[in-house]
Amino acid sequence: MQTNTYPLRSSVEEHLEKYEKALKRHSEKLSKLYHSCFLHTFDALSHSEDGAPNGYVVTGDIPAMWLRDSSTQVWNYVRFANEPAIGAMIRSVLERQFRYICIDPYANAFNETANGHGHVKDVPLKDPWVWERKYELDSLAYPLRLLYGYCRATGDTAFAERHLPQVMTVILDVMETEQHHFEKSPYRFSRETDRYNDTLHNDGMGEPVGYTGMSWQGFRPSDDAVDFGYNIPGNIFAAVALGYAAELLQGCAPTLAARAEALRGEILDGVRQYGVVEHEKYGKIFAYETDGLGHYTLMDDANTPNLLSLPYIGFADPAFAEVYQNTRRFVLSKDNPYYYEGKCGKGLGSPHEYTGYIWHMGLSMQGLTSTDPQEMRAVLDMLVASDADTGYMHECFDPDDAYTFRREFFTWSDALFCEFAEKCVDEGLF
Repeated sequence: MQTNTYPLRSSVEEHLEKYEKALKRHSEKLSKLYHSCFLHTFDALSHSEDGAPNGYVVTGDIPAMWLRDSSTQVWNYVRFANEPAIGAMIRSVLERQFRYICIDPYANAFNETANGHGHVKDVPLKDPWVWERKYELDSLAYPLRLLYGYCRATGDTAFAERHLPQVMTVILDVMETEQHHFEKSPYRFSRETDRYNDTLHNDGMGEPVGYTGMSWQGFRPSDDAVDFGYNIPGNIFAAVALGYAAELLQGCAPTLAARAEALRGEILDGVRQYGVVEHEKYGKIFAYETDGLGHYTLMDDANTPNLLSLPYIGFADPAFAEVYQNTRRFVLSKDNPYYYEGKCGKGLGSPHEYTGYIWHMGLSMQGLTSTDPQEMRAVLDMLVASDADTGYMHECFDPDDAYTFRREFFTWSDALFCEFAEKCVDEGLF
């Protein structure tokens, strides 16, 4: 893979120089780590024959574009969107994401062309543009967040007015349908596999759910099947994204804006009624999933959106402030079945891969949502010490041996690390 091939503009170069200089006060290694991770997504961009970005972004060592991952990968560059080259790149990513959603709003990952690559034995058969058809609510929310960030950075509301009404109609149709999954949904998913979390049971429909006002999803942000149909962080993120969309649609499609606001309210009412449970040790906390029938899961997963990330994804309802703090204490404790400790650190993991391993994304999100300088410094030290001298973040690593890790090329994780490193500088840790 070539390195740093994207034409940088002065503002990007100045930004890098500013933060690299500040991070050197911690260590030379941290400064270099930040530099390589910040530029890594540029290397994951595909370009047309004329050299222009075509919007296709691979997330790592898998030749596919995830709607979620790609949104996060380019998020750090949104602030430079007034630079012509950067703005064109962001728009190309959004245009491709919107085109993909209109092709199949239930798919999570796509091919660069209609080549039929990916999981070809899943049932039902998928469109040749689709790499994988695991329905994940956050896959529809992340592009809306990216669009909102782009519009705020540039003032380019014309771009939103041109693209958003069509894609938002598709998104709302799906989210509203999935409020009544068993009654109205056409979505089914089955995969012949020995991994229980790679397929939906009950003839591809998933386990039974009751009506809650929330929107059902088949899979988590980790690409693992849900235990119960209503993923709480996914629904909260959807509500946040619906608010962004409603604001952008107000002037050009007020009827759609009203639909988005109504759905947002129904989802949050569902979270309030079904997504908060009483824990004997921590008090009121968010469940990770629920089915609206009295069952729920108490855990958190390193993949974002997760419960830990709620402030990061823009959820700032003061009515839930204490619930979040209680939840955060639970998530970052051994009471969470996916929180691990070892000789090299401690942090959030995932049932997705390598159970017992710490995920760099989980550490970065812990730092991004922390208000404690001591905690932030400790997390940063763990991240710097666990790159296995590769110069990049990974998916996960052995808490007793940081040189045993999975995925050297994983730019979603790189991007989150860079956000956290910049936060450490901005809040005066160095």
